[in-house]
Amino acid sequence: MLSAVIFTALIASPPKAAPSLVGAWTVKVQFKTGAFASVKDLELMMVFNQGGTMVESSNYDGAPPVPPAYGIWRKTGKNRFESKYVFYNTKAPSKFEDISGGGGWMPAGKGILLEKIALAPKGDTYRSTITLKMFDNNGKPAGDVWEGACTGVRMKF
Repeated sequence: MLSAVIFTALIASPPKAAPSLVGAWTVKVQFKTGAFASVKDLELMMVFNQGGTMVESSNYDGAPPVPPAYGIWRKTGKNRFESKYVFYNTKAPSKFEDISGGGGWMPAGKGILLEKIALAPKGDTYRSTITLKMFDNNGKPAGDVWEGACTGVRMKF
């Protein structure tokens, strides 16, 4: 009889999974250095997929027009993660004829973001540090490294 009670208790309460980044997040970013250091309303929408891929888009993707960033993420310890994501940068046309002639916003390099994430114990918020390195079309560093901090909140219904 005792073994039946223990067996039932084990089946009724499976072990709780550790919190994960998988899901959709809203993230506030404050750069301390770089061209966006004065920007106080930078927000990201991030999706961390099972398997270690991710997508990011910001409320400043239109300034200048850039596509979303795509990247990877991994667990580095208990409630600790890191992510690396890349976006392509564009440069403004120098004159209207560049647009009317089919040129538009042409490639101007890329940015690589690295984020070190500390997930809260309940898994519904996180804090992180972030760096951004810009590169020109030839892959050479373009400008200083930007550094900042982020706070993320898991999206829920």
